[in-house]
Amino acid sequence: MSTLALAFDLGGTELRGALVERGGEVVARVWEPTMTEAGSEAVIGRIIALANKLLTDHPQAKVIGIGACAPGPLDPKAGIVIGPPTLSGWHNVPMIDILSRQFGLPVRLENDANAAALGEWRYGAGRGSESLVFVTVSTGIGGGVIADGHIYHGRRGLAAEIGHMTITGEGGRCFCGNVGCFEAVASGTALGRRATQLTASGDGSALRRLSGNGDVSARHVVEAARTGDAAARDLVDAEARWLGIGFTNLLHLYSPEVIVMGGGLSNGFDLLAPGIRATIDERAMQVYRDVPVVRAELGDRAGLVGAASLILWEGEPGTALSMVQDDEAKTGGPAGASAG
Repeated sequence: MSTLALAFDLGGTELRGALVERGGEVVARVWEPTMTEAGSEAVIGRIIALANKLLTDHPQAKVIGIGACAPGPLDPKAGIVIGPPTLSGWHNVPMIDILSRQFGLPVRLENDANAAALGEWRYGAGRGSESLVFVTVSTGIGGGVIADGHIYHGRRGLAAEIGHMTITGEGGRCFCGNVGCFEAVASGTALGRRATQLTASGDGSALRRLSGNGDVSARHVVEAARTGDAAARDLVDAEARWLGIGFTNLLHLYSPEVIVMGGGLSNGFDLLAPGIRATIDERAMQVYRDVPVVRAELGDRAGLVGAASLILWEGEPGTALSMVQDDEAKTGGPAGASAG
């Protein structure tokens, strides 16, 4: 069996694990509810149990390390999950240290959106580019930036929290406390909230019928828009404009070769793309208007294969060079060497 990495994608609702080959192929997958309310020790115990299951089920696997991704804020260089709002009770958890001591393998940690960006760049919609911005539009909005062949980390790995760009002075308050965040007006949650406010339970609208007369979600909006429902179409057009404004900012900030859109709302990309493009053409400076905006290709595998590549491609483009150099200084040898 070829060289493999264990990979884990720690989400607020689901914990995913996999064995991944260097070419990005997922050999085996496991998953279960994260159950964050149990606390960080219990969740890391679940990661360890899933890792042991994968290793037991594939005894011939040549595993050379573990790549993990989790919601930010986190510090990939120090290997610490600082305090993500979607993981209750996680405060400065030394995830790399815990897992490396448990398995005696090199461990790498990355922000989940950065890992997904890396996955799309190496194996998905960004293949062949030197730079890209990955935007995940779902419950919230996250992002990752590949610049000149490397993840752009910024101070303490906190760069590219693009969901908290201020793009308007209006709207509801974001969970971060500010008004007008990209996430607060353009996420799937925001789209569902607008649709719910526009309609009423039992009003006979397509949106409420699809939602069973409950709150309307972004998925319901996309489904109704596909049937030609006028209200849903208007909501999609407004959503596309907000996304286009945010994407224009990202073009001006990072000048990528491509913007890749993932997340649950990307299922409606074909409906959103014309409005996104029209807004970019209206608002971006001329030199940025030829940058393509494309749908992500890897789906929920992006974070797993991106995290795995931190191990499988270590020392090559995409790796945080300072992290590799620091490890070499500590061990006196190449980073990623297996513990004996």
